[in-house]
Amino acid sequence: MNPLVPMVSNVPAIVVVAGDRAQTRFWEFFVNNIRNPHTRRAYGRAIGEFLTWCDRQGLASIVDIEPLHIGAYVEAMTRSHSAPTAKQRLAAIRVLFDWLVTGQIVPTNPAASVRGPKHVVKVGKTPVLDPTEARALLDSINISTPVGLRDRALIGLMIYSFARVGAALAMKVDDVYVQNRRLWVRLHEKGGKRHEMPCHHNLEAYLHAYLDGCGLADDPKGPLFRTIGRGTGELTLSPLPQANAYAMIRRRAVAAGIATKIGNHSFRATGITAYLKNGGTLEKAASMANHASTRTTQLYDRRRDEMSLDEIERVVI
Repeated sequence: MNPLVPMVSNVPAIVVVAGDRAQTRFWEFFVNNIRNPHTRRAYGRAIGEFLTWCDRQGLASIVDIEPLHIGAYVEAMTRSHSAPTAKQRLAAIRVLFDWLVTGQIVPTNPAASVRGPKHVVKVGKTPVLDPTEARALLDSINISTPVGLRDRALIGLMIYSFARVGAALAMKVDDVYVQNRRLWVRLHEKGGKRHEMPCHHNLEAYLHAYLDGCGLADDPKGPLFRTIGRGTGELTLSPLPQANAYAMIRRRAVAAGIATKIGNHSFRATGITAYLKNGGTLEKAASMANHASTRTTQLYDRRRDEMSLDEIERVVI
């Protein structure tokens, strides 16, 4: 099994039949063409399921796949899955066949003419915290231990810098640095983009306490956020996995008495909403969040939730 393609453990039979060049091009799609591990995993799962479906329909080779087959698959997906899931699967199939076309494995892209289900999103689904809840969560963390200092710094980073959890966990110690007498953070975002931001004064205090309290300054190239050794309570040299960060956030939320089912991405939405509620502009929020478009930033703006609640309470009976 190729470790770079965890969701497609073997070349599907429908690709094997197409010959050695098709098999090589198929692997190159994941290894050479997709750099982000999360995208690679998602595309691997989507393409693996689609090719399995094709095999069940009696298609002998990947070169035999036509628009009709892909359209039928998308139609079946819309009946059993949500519209965003069906659109994501179709997008993965399109990109794969684009890659096969340029590699001269198939003459045309059969997914190019297939339309996905209509889906319009104006407000994101990510659960967010009220500012008082976010403050209660941060204040509830016991910072007398390395794990407490780490957890407060990580949550604070995602709130005050709007950082994605993947970018936060990819940081090295020297990605926290001083510039113009202020602490800054360097985030390595999706697509290899480097994003630098000055720290909010609260985040500055959290990061200083974490770095100084855990003695991380002596390891500038080591991971900033690390796992905790079993039985020791001390930081290890291993970076904190995203699944562990999620489990930590859930534990901290329960301990703080927060009923909202928050996750890693909730703090990005919480920070953006708090910024906009306090007079920030959508354009500046998009820049701070490293969004290419303000339309994406609007998905994180949950001020409408409060307006809706206020209006609902006008129904006095």
